[in-house]
Amino acid sequence: MRLKLKKLQKRLSKKQHSRKKGDTTPKSNNYLKQLKKVQKVHIKIFNRRKDYLNKISNEITNQYDVIVTETLNIKGMVRNKKLSKSISDVAWGEFLRQLKYKSLWKGKTLLSIDKWFPSSQICSNCGANTGKKPLNIRNYGLGQIDNRNTAGTVEIKACGVSSSGVTTSYGIVTSYDMLRQEA
Repeated sequence: MRLKLKKLQKRLSKKQHSRKKGDTTPKSNNYLKQLKKVQKVHIKIFNRRKDYLNKISNEITNQYDVIVTETLNIKGMVRNKKLSKSISDVAWGEFLRQLKYKSLWKGKTLLSIDKWFPSSQICSNCGANTGKKPLNIRNYGLGQIDNRNTAGTVEIKACGVSSSGVTTSYGIVTSYDMLRQEA
């Protein structure tokens, strides 16, 4: 669809906008026809994106009771010239908005983790902060849920495993045995 849009926009740019420079008369008929074609493709892309976001947010909220996201500086990330087009195309802001209202609507728990939490530096096994690793948002979010629901203390052994089979992640006690990061 993106290639079709590119081709149609290129054709549009070659059409005559008006009869003379500075003329306020209506644009040429061929320009207006081509403009309608470009607008139709934009609408199709918009509808496809909207449909996909609805499907994926529904799937996530139907499948999981607890959803954990990371608050990202999307505006700052869009300034990166290499990533800006890809980030804009996936509509993260709209996706997060849909997750919020659907999780509220369905009675699910949605947690947002601060963008400064070192999720990429914490070991998902033992909770040690030893440098860059795959993202560890899942364990942190599950720990937040358990901290709300559990009381008492747990004796922690090496690598975060307690005597009662409770795992810790970044000093947070969870009741999930040896959580691993999902791909």
